[in-house]
Amino acid sequence: MVAKRFEDLEAYQLAEELKREVYALIATGPASKDFRFCNQLRDSVSSSPKNIAEGFGRFRPAPFAQFMEFAIGSTMETKVGVKDGIDRGYYSPTRAERALSLAERSIQVSTKLMLYLKSQIRS
Repeated sequence: MVAKRFEDLEAYQLAEELKREVYALIATGPASKDFRFCNQLRDSVSSSPKNIAEGFGRFRPAPFAQFMEFAIGSTMETKVGVKDGIDRGYYSPTRAERALSLAERSIQVSTKLMLYLKSQIRS
């Protein structure tokens, strides 16, 4: 199946779901009072869907693959940020479990898409 819109991509859908989950995770409790922490986490989690959309809009496999690399890196940064929130005592590991699971799934799906795009680049 060929995606006609970036919103049709599973990688984008997972990145958006992760973004909403992280926003909810840091909206209340001790995390919400650490503005620097929240801003860094918001920046990293919002970067992934933006990069997927931008790469899709380049209409060529090579630049799209590069933007997928950026998206994967941002998702990995988000995963570390969520774990940091646990270490800081902002929320429990149980409360962060869904975000961490979504991050891992997002990384897997995005990596598969990136590898596919790279396989489509003509040498």
